[in-house]
Amino acid sequence: AITSDAAVEDFYQRGISWKFLAEKDIAILVSRLAFRLHKIPKADDFITIHTWEEAPKGIQLFRKYEITSKNEKKLVSGVSSWLVVNPTTRKIIKPSLFTLREEPNFSTALNSLDCGKIQQDENASLIEERKVHISDLDGNGHMNNSKYGDYITDCLPENLFEKPVKDFCINYSKEATAKNTLQLFASEDKTQNTITITGKQDQNVCFESKLYF
Repeated sequence: AITSDAAVEDFYQRGISWKFLAEKDIAILVSRLAFRLHKIPKADDFITIHTWEEAPKGIQLFRKYEITSKNEKKLVSGVSSWLVVNPTTRKIIKPSLFTLREEPNFSTALNSLDCGKIQQDENASLIEERKVHISDLDGNGHMNNSKYGDYITDCLPENLFEKPVKDFCINYSKEATAKNTLQLFASEDKTQNTITITGKQDQNVCFESKLYF
């Protein structure tokens, strides 16, 4: 959630608030995230979040992040992709038609995985079914991005729970709302030191995530 807040603040400082976008019948929705965890920040640490928009690819906007410590040591690197949509029609707006700011034309290398498509394992095991509660929602009535992390963490087996996560990736596919019930599936690959966790709602994929240990 803190990285999404940073993205919102970046647009706000460029004169593009969510209210301004809503008046134009535009919404910008996070689609995919990938973060490399160099060192996990601890409670009471002072951190600095650097974020910048980069050149779009296809129908997606892209944004990079670096989180550093008080002494400028790198803690987290990451990338996200976003979709520009018309919230009334639910249709995707091509980046070339999103002309409310000057479009970036550069892309920088970063020590992080790409936020590509996560392939779900059809043989994954059902871990649990969980009802989405009102306290899980954001201001738009959808499950808050940070809550997905809670759901994913609760699906980890004991042998992985204490291991440090090196990379975390997630694809958001379908918004979960109050009273929806998510079926949470997990598939561990011990040879690759990864686990894929997928959330489904009535057989529709809500999110797909992958953790690297």
